[in-house]
Amino acid sequence: MKGKFITIEGCDGSGKSTQKRLLIEHLRSLNYDVVETREPGGTQEAEKIRELILDKSLTKMSGVTELLLYTASRVEHVNGLIIPSLKSGKHVICDRFIDSTLAYQGYARGLGIKYIQEIFELTTPNCWPDVTIFLNVNPKEAFLRKGGRDENDRVENESFEFHQKVYQGFLELCNIYKDRIINIEADGSKYDTSKLIIQELSDRKII
Repeated sequence: MKGKFITIEGCDGSGKSTQKRLLIEHLRSLNYDVVETREPGGTQEAEKIRELILDKSLTKMSGVTELLLYTASRVEHVNGLIIPSLKSGKHVICDRFIDSTLAYQGYARGLGIKYIQEIFELTTPNCWPDVTIFLNVNPKEAFLRKGGRDENDRVENESFEFHQKVYQGFLELCNIYKDRIINIEADGSKYDTSKLIIQELSDRKII
């Protein structure tokens, strides 16, 4: 039996890590076999590439280089962890995936989503998520919740205008992929948001 691939997306500070944890706890309480992972990262090779991507000293990295590094990390992640887990019947819950690349590099970096979609299909074919949870929190509110930016994260330290473009990109993706992306207004408590997510996944027969 093939497992389900569930991704969680949103701006930095939107609560992805918290909602991932709560969802995994719920699934395990129902005896699902669950694999927890993230992007960039997920395997030893992908985590090494993550270090390079987020290195705050690399201030002049081009958008294309950034995209290709994310792609290289994803190839290792998909082939080394995601596909084997799904084939063995495990549910994979991933903090960020292709939609982050589309929002950050496609929209905010201006590379365009068609270009990125083609690279994604070429390098990791047939690996679109079964469903994606988008935590709808604008960048200003998200950073307030988080208590500021992570100074060691190169991407997180981009301008507010950049992060606003990312947010608008996510909203566009919600329209483009409305059958796959669930837009969750995450303005309640973490438990209220978790209940909304679980209900949506249940209604779609994902869990």
